[in-house]
Amino acid sequence: MPGSATRRSAHMQFGRAYEEFEVGAVYKHWPGKTITESDDHLFCLITMNHHPLHLDAHYAAGSTQFGKNVVVGNLIYSVLLGMSVADVSGKAIANLEIESLRHVAPTFHGDTIYGETTVLDKWESKSKDDRGVVHVETTGYKQDGTVVCIFRRKVMVPKHSYLEARGGEQPGRPVPLPRD
Repeated sequence: MPGSATRRSAHMQFGRAYEEFEVGAVYKHWPGKTITESDDHLFCLITMNHHPLHLDAHYAAGSTQFGKNVVVGNLIYSVLLGMSVADVSGKAIANLEIESLRHVAPTFHGDTIYGETTVLDKWESKSKDDRGVVHVETTGYKQDGTVVCIFRRKVMVPKHSYLEARGGEQPGRPVPLPRD
């Protein structure tokens, strides 16, 4: 009704309950992430991967097929996994398995990574009736569409009954106090 002061409660979805997954669904993760030299070097140093292909521009220019630094593959995997959380595993009870991980093309400093996840299968837990498992494949690609990384994983996710028994959609969220 025009002029109505009625406000509807809205929230951003973070992950999905088991019932919300459909086999064949594709979730296009947003936004993308531009990988900087700093991102790559920090990740290499934190994970102790000191290969000069990733850290030494002089080495990469003269001693590699690409002629420049290549972003370490596990950074790309980690970024894609993180991108998928809001659409796939934000409500997960457990990440059960990374079934496969393939790096199919190199990524360079300045490339932007985008990702999407396809639901391959889902099944109810055999031991607990308040959860299920989803089997998904995430594909990462660069700004020009080149696929760079593909991985499959299995995630245990709650059913609506599990969430309701533990505080609903956003358990533990405080209510703001009125301002004076």
